[in-house]
Amino acid sequence: MASIQQFILGLTLKSPDWLLLRLSGKPQRKRGQRRLLPAFQCLCALMEKQITPLEKLSPTEARALWEDAPVDFDPPGRDRPVTREHTVPVNGGQIAVREYAPAAASGPLPALVYYHGGGWVVGSIESHEGLCERLAAISGCRVFSADYRLAPEHPFPVPLADCEAVFEWVAANAAGLGVDPQRIAAGGDSAGGNLTAALCNSRKGAGKSLPSLQLLIYPCTDMNFATASCKECATGLFLTLEAMKWFRGHYLRSQDEWSNPLASPLLAADLSGQPPAIVVTAGFDPLADEGEAYAERLRAAGVPVTHRGYDSLIHGFANMSLIPEARAAVKEIAALLGHGMNRQ
Repeated sequence: MASIQQFILGLTLKSPDWLLLRLSGKPQRKRGQRRLLPAFQCLCALMEKQITPLEKLSPTEARALWEDAPVDFDPPGRDRPVTREHTVPVNGGQIAVREYAPAAASGPLPALVYYHGGGWVVGSIESHEGLCERLAAISGCRVFSADYRLAPEHPFPVPLADCEAVFEWVAANAAGLGVDPQRIAAGGDSAGGNLTAALCNSRKGAGKSLPSLQLLIYPCTDMNFATASCKECATGLFLTLEAMKWFRGHYLRSQDEWSNPLASPLLAADLSGQPPAIVVTAGFDPLADEGEAYAERLRAAGVPVTHRGYDSLIHGFANMSLIPEARAAVKEIAALLGHGMNRQ
């Protein structure tokens, strides 16, 4: 069924812009000088009509829906990365880590420890396989995708602790994994971007070794959800304000935790001494403003920052390979990662 949905959706999204806007039922959406890509406007309209909002589902139901999403697929290519499965011990158990090695990998390579998005509640190494494959193939890095434990069964700070454990495991086992120990980055999208930023802040505060680079793809950096983009992009897009509140309610057990810098990295008192950062934002995303603000604060603290803003795209685009503009953006992000890691 998923393959049929992909085929039909793929044909629909190849329609001319005027038809995509007509199918969406609304004029082209604008935000200041930004214009939403018609393919995304149509996709969001279709999803709004056909998919039950996350906030009306249980976590179990939401996870099943997330894993069956038909918008991220690429046919296997000759340069598809080679995968290996690992198991990493964490406090109270163990978690899976999937490694993606570039097809022509040889010798010690730079590595990216990757934390998937999904609001700390949904998502997995399966849902982000396509993205991790593209990151590995284009960047030339070994990518280690962490299947950290999810809320509400494992609320804050358990997912963050799992992410730290995986980072430390890769660093400790670098030689056996074919990894250059001086070039180990951390990165993630959305909630995974939040966990990456929190990991960098946590490790800096504890005097531990830092990632050589941080990749933050449309990260959540402030749990208060009070920015202009949170209001302007509250409805009608892939990520809604109500869904964000639903995620937050499962991840954080009380409002007091909203202002914890390890939950809201933007609220950290000092961001100096952080690893160089690649910060990615989308124009039609409730999290756009806080991602931009985090990039600005890092830069003001003396951290080298590369910011890429994709003004016509939506939150989640990195997992939407059906749309050419999304694929092109991921290609650029992966190339930036490769450049950043290979110049160190």
